[in-house]
Amino acid sequence: MKLKEDERIDDLHRKGYKIIQNPNKFCFGIDAVLLSSFANVKEKEKVLDLGTGTGIIPILLEAKTKGEYFVGLEIQEESAEMASRSVMLNNLEKKVSIIQGDIKEADKLFPLSSFDVITSNPPYMNNKNGLKNDKEPKSIARHEILCTLEDVIKTASSLVKVGGRFYMVHRPSRLPEIIIKLKQYKLEPKRIRLVHPYIDKEPNMVLIESVRHGKPLLKVEAPLVVYEEVGKYTNEIYDIYGYNE
Repeated sequence: MKLKEDERIDDLHRKGYKIIQNPNKFCFGIDAVLLSSFANVKEKEKVLDLGTGTGIIPILLEAKTKGEYFVGLEIQEESAEMASRSVMLNNLEKKVSIIQGDIKEADKLFPLSSFDVITSNPPYMNNKNGLKNDKEPKSIARHEILCTLEDVIKTASSLVKVGGRFYMVHRPSRLPEIIIKLKQYKLEPKRIRLVHPYIDKEPNMVLIESVRHGKPLLKVEAPLVVYEEVGKYTNEIYDIYGYNE
């Protein structure tokens, strides 16, 4: 696989899979890895990842689950092209596809209610203050420039089957807004897990599972702690990354 300028190949520690990244543009973070572990994909299910970026979530879900087919939707042409090369690098063309397109118009790209599972690691920040260039890939990935939280939730609701599951990672500070929007679009929050950088620090991420037209019953799972000490992950994080296998 021929790399472009500033690109590199990183090992995913799962089934020998690797991924192409450009650290000057955008690399996947721990939030994507945690989401791929939190999402429950069953045998023969079809999965859509909204705003797939490097393609990390579809590739990891293919490695970790028995799902039938995985699709990543990404609006940025350069990111989508790079993600497609990562799919080819791992010989996953029959299981994973990358589509370039806008989340806001995804209902024109895919049939309604056609996926069993939808995932998303969307932009967290709705405040654009301090942005020097809102066309930079990192800015688009982190700020609600090309899509909003509501856009993501609305699209997930229209494309997931009744009884299907939507998984998202986001910031705890926006949890009230997230729950309101999920319920507005008939996605019932069913499972939440807060992620803490250290056991004595407040959470900086939240993982959420919701079910389309699900019955109200929310389970708050035990906290997930990332670091045991500076520079050392907890055993659960090592397991999630596949380092202990």
